[in-house]
Amino acid sequence: MPMLDAYIPSNALPAEVERELLAELTDILLRNEGANPTDAAARSIAWVFLHRPETVYVAGAPADEPRYRFVATVPQGQFDDGRRAKLVAEVTAAVLAAEGTTDPRAASRVWVFATEMPDGTWGGAGRINRLADIAGYVLGDPQAGAEYAAKRLAATSA
Repeated sequence: MPMLDAYIPSNALPAEVERELLAELTDILLRNEGANPTDAAARSIAWVFLHRPETVYVAGAPADEPRYRFVATVPQGQFDDGRRAKLVAEVTAAVLAAEGTTDPRAASRVWVFATEMPDGTWGGAGRINRLADIAGYVLGDPQAGAEYAAKRLAATSA
């Protein structure tokens, strides 16, 4: 259901720390989407794509410290203002903890974009998957998925 594009510069973090961070970010993304991070079905469709910028430029010159960019994408209806704000705060805190940074100004080096794909545009497994389909899969009940989706999508149009 959720996808995360994680842009972490080469050599910004030790390999094991980075693996732990990516696992934690998966939990954060699932939780802030409204899913249970321990649910096997939800985890099976939570993907993280790791991008490795060789160099990040700031003001036209290579950055002196790592810069991070995360693009979280979920189906329409899964985010609201509270979930978005919490996602941004938790991802930022997790990255800074992975770095071992305590400087509050370091948060400006972490950017998080919480995006939603319009219902009917999420394609996978060779077909369009609507929020109802995805929720039905995770819940193990297509009717419960349809009811959940109707409620979430109605809230986005209100």
